[in-house]
Amino acid sequence: MSTQQDVTAAGGQEGSAGRPTPSRAGRGWFAGAGVLSAALTLGVGQLTAGIVSPSAAPLVVVGGAVIDRVPPWLKEFAIRSFGTNDKLVLLLTMGAVIAVLAAVAGVLARRRLGAGLIVVGALGLVGVAAAVTRPDSSPLSPLPSVLGAGAGAYALTVLTRRLLRTGPGEGPQRRAVLLGAAAAVAGASAGGGQLLIRTRSAEASRDAIVLPAPADPAPPLPAGIDPGPSGLTPYATRSADFYRIDTALSVPDVKAEDWSLRIHGMVGEELTLTFDDLLGMPLRERWITLTCVSNEVGGTYVGNARWLGYPLKDLLERVAPGAGADMVYATSTDGFTLSAPLADLTDGRDAMLAIGMNGEPLPREHGFPVRMVVPGLYGYVSACKWVTDLEVTTFASKTAYWTDRGWSAKGPIKTASRIDVPQSFATVRAGRVPIAGVAWAQHRGVEKVEVSIDRGEWAPAKLVPSVSEDTWCQWVYDWDASGAGSHTIQVRATDGTGQTQTQDVAAPVPDGASGWDSVTVTVQ
Repeated sequence: MSTQQDVTAAGGQEGSAGRPTPSRAGRGWFAGAGVLSAALTLGVGQLTAGIVSPSAAPLVVVGGAVIDRVPPWLKEFAIRSFGTNDKLVLLLTMGAVIAVLAAVAGVLARRRLGAGLIVVGALGLVGVAAAVTRPDSSPLSPLPSVLGAGAGAYALTVLTRRLLRTGPGEGPQRRAVLLGAAAAVAGASAGGGQLLIRTRSAEASRDAIVLPAPADPAPPLPAGIDPGPSGLTPYATRSADFYRIDTALSVPDVKAEDWSLRIHGMVGEELTLTFDDLLGMPLRERWITLTCVSNEVGGTYVGNARWLGYPLKDLLERVAPGAGADMVYATSTDGFTLSAPLADLTDGRDAMLAIGMNGEPLPREHGFPVRMVVPGLYGYVSACKWVTDLEVTTFASKTAYWTDRGWSAKGPIKTASRIDVPQSFATVRAGRVPIAGVAWAQHRGVEKVEVSIDRGEWAPAKLVPSVSEDTWCQWVYDWDASGAGSHTIQVRATDGTGQTQTQDVAAPVPDGASGWDSVTVTVQ
């Protein structure tokens, strides 16, 4: 179709020479129309996802596909640069890209409506392709992207035709009202979708749960916990402050009453559990420190919480793993997988299917209704949130999400220590200066922590008592800061086996960072 035919069909007028009269609306108006059409696409998609499934929303499925396909180095860069805001940054970046493409579609539609609609259709196809390839895809998963793209195409057509009209009544004010109305519809669609998602959320299911008293409660915290100084990390991490690193762009929404777990594979007898089954079992409560393999030296992706759950060892003994089995392949409701060494789940450590965190049901962000917690292993091989399937198998026969991306198959946590106070580049007064932090070597325990000033001799720090070898410990060292000027403070820990953490610097990939944490301060 010619340009003249497109514009005329869209409502434009022809001049005396048979050519289309240029619209009084400039390119900016059409770019805005494109952006609002995209907003309606996302709004209708969100509204439909509120009915179908929150994980089927266009931004969520496309974002999930991006997360799964970017190279490991880029993921590590995002975590280092943005921390727990990495998912928000991804969503904002995707929104910016969509806005630019939508603006281009609007400008193209000014001269050729079909060209603008092709861009809208292409964006819709990307959403459909991402939806059908997600691990948790269902036959209805593409529907939000399809209906969203249809709404966006319709909006772009209507807005383009209205903006191309050149009658006296089509001035800037009326155009603004037109685009404002489109924005209101887009916002109402998105808001309605979010309301539907909240209405169907598992939060109500979580609120209705009353956790039973543990048959085997956690030991009380010893005297001396949290001795100060100000700035020392608390021994117990609040659930709201606990780090969250995972691949779920949208937090999976699983109701406790709908949850079940299948344990199968190389076993003598398969087992299926419901949440009520777990509630009726004798539960164990333990303090356990978890660490992310992406944690840099001195990093904050480590936390200590009080977990309530049922021992994985007891469950695995019930299914009787077969000869040769050496791995448990865990799958989350969103399709994430991990490979945990069978020996580490059955050697007597407090590995558990957890349903509680710090005296409450698990927060949704941390795996509600059920997750795995295994002391001594990095989370990427042990801490499966929203777990729904455990397959007893072998490392030789299966690989999991992160091992497919270059990480080690087994992830024992390395001995580590961190300086919390003073912070690097701080200025301190001469005299007594407290140096303090935390150290961890889960399932081995921390035997000692040492501090070095200006790379001099190592001096022992005071260890604060901890609950068990499966948690971190706090440490404090009193420094007599007598020399004015710049000073470097280093720390190292020795675990319960007598092994001192290495000074060799290594990046998190492929099996965790290593090296000594250090800060530089100025003494006045």
